[in-house]
Amino acid sequence: MRLECTSSATLLCVSLVIASSSDFSIEDPLCDGIQEAVADCIMAGVRMTMCTGDNVLTAWSIAQQCGIYTTGGIIMEGPHFRTLSLDVMRNIAPRLRVLARSSPEDKRLLVETLNDHDDIVSVTGDGTNDGPALKSANVGFSMGVTGTEIAKEASDIILMANNFLSIVKAIMWGQCVTDSVRKFLQFQITTNITAIIITFTTALALSGEEGTLSAVRLLWIKLIMDTFAALALAMDPAPPVLLNRKPDKKPDPLFTVDMLKQVLGQSAYQIIVILIFHFLGS
Repeated sequence: MRLECTSSATLLCVSLVIASSSDFSIEDPLCDGIQEAVADCIMAGVRMTMCTGDNVLTAWSIAQQCGIYTTGGIIMEGPHFRTLSLDVMRNIAPRLRVLARSSPEDKRLLVETLNDHDDIVSVTGDGTNDGPALKSANVGFSMGVTGTEIAKEASDIILMANNFLSIVKAIMWGQCVTDSVRKFLQFQITTNITAIIITFTTALALSGEEGTLSAVRLLWIKLIMDTFAALALAMDPAPPVLLNRKPDKKPDPLFTVDMLKQVLGQSAYQIIVILIFHFLGS
């Protein structure tokens, strides 16, 4: 998963460093918590690229302070990036950390190049020039307070808090939702397999009689299981420990091999216990 910060001035609340011949400079400080937020994103497996129209030295200074620029990263200007061949661009894009003097077309080109790597690309922006990149990304985040209408229309999610810290929460909740869906699938498949086998086995064993789970009983069990299980899994909190796990890639299946093992093992256990109680209960 990759995350692009398409506006350093807005997202990081910093401005250009103004230097003069009098040997003094003026620089706005970073927002509180921005360095921790960037560190959490990197820990969660998000590789960040800052695309900005600022000077390359200014962009490099900001990226270094925030922790976006790391050892081995590449800093490049937009006019040079757009002249690269497609093969070179694909090799450089994963290691690109700062793209200075970038135009809207440069941002869109970078997003499409990253998409070729089968990565999930997310873009944050608030300006009109961020529209093409927001539209081309898998997930586009726009700022609800300072964002333009064009940016909001092109994005998928509008951050009403207008804060980069909201993206960290979005990553955390994304992992939580995926886990909840997998838990619910595993639970439903396990109970359905158990109910089908129990009903079929007892119906054959009790010749001429109704099976253990009649239609009314099956309906009652399904209502209870679906309702309370869905409520319980939907209310699962998103602990910060989820940021320690790397995100899933596009080709990764929702139903994994470990889930299949759990389903088979739990179904076998439930079937054995229920059959023992049914036939040897007395």
